[in-house]
Amino acid sequence: MISLRNISRYYKSGDRSVHAVDGVSLEIARGEFVAVTGPSGCGKSTLMHLLAGLDTPTSGEIVVDGLSLHEADDAALTDYRRRRLGLVFQFFNLLPTMNVIENVSFPLLLQGVSHGESEARARELLELVGMQERAAHFVHQLSGGEQQRTAIARALIHRPSLLIADEPTGNLDSKSAEMVIAVLTRIGRERFATLIVVTHSEEVARVASRRIEMRDGKVVN
Repeated sequence: MISLRNISRYYKSGDRSVHAVDGVSLEIARGEFVAVTGPSGCGKSTLMHLLAGLDTPTSGEIVVDGLSLHEADDAALTDYRRRRLGLVFQFFNLLPTMNVIENVSFPLLLQGVSHGESEARARELLELVGMQERAAHFVHQLSGGEQQRTAIARALIHRPSLLIADEPTGNLDSKSAEMVIAVLTRIGRERFATLIVVTHSEEVARVASRRIEMRDGKVVN
C-alpha cells in the first residue's frame, strides 16, 4: 500500500515559490497499474521523485509498505531503492560495454550475489520482457524498444514490489511503444507488482487500471 497525505513540494525561483506538487493525497493498492497524466510542468515527475525517495516533500507524509519516506534517513532510503523499488526512465542508461544479460545482472553482482544466480535471474527476466534471444547482443545492436525492455528487466532484478516508470515510451516509435506497454501490463499481471507510470501516451493510460491526472501540482480526478 502506498499512502500520500497532503504532500507538497515547493521550490524557490527568485522571489517566488513554485508549487511543483501542491497538497496531493492518494492511496494506491498493491498490484495496481496507475498512469499519471497531465501537461508538461504539472508536477508528475516531481511526484515520482518523491515516491522514489529521490526528493523530500516540503510537507506531508509518504508511506510505502510501512516505510515513512518523509522521515527515513539516507541509509533507509538507499535500502528502499535497492530492494523495494525499480526505476525506468525515458532514457535507458544502459552500459554500452556490456551485453544485454550483463546489463540486467550487473546490479546483483554489485551486491555480491554470485555470477550464476545473477545470470539465472537475469535470464528469467529477459524471457519475461521478450528479450531472451538478444541476451548476448550489445546496446548498439538494439532498437530503442529493445533497449527499453532491457532497462525494464534490469529494474526488476531485485524483485521490487513497486516499479516507477517516467515516460517509458516517450522516445519510441509506435510499434516499440506497443511492445513496452504489453511488457508493463504483463509485469503487473504476473508479478503482482505495483506499477506507476508517468506518461503523455493515451495508449498507456488506456491499459492502466487507474488514471491519475495532474494539473498545476494538484490531482484533478
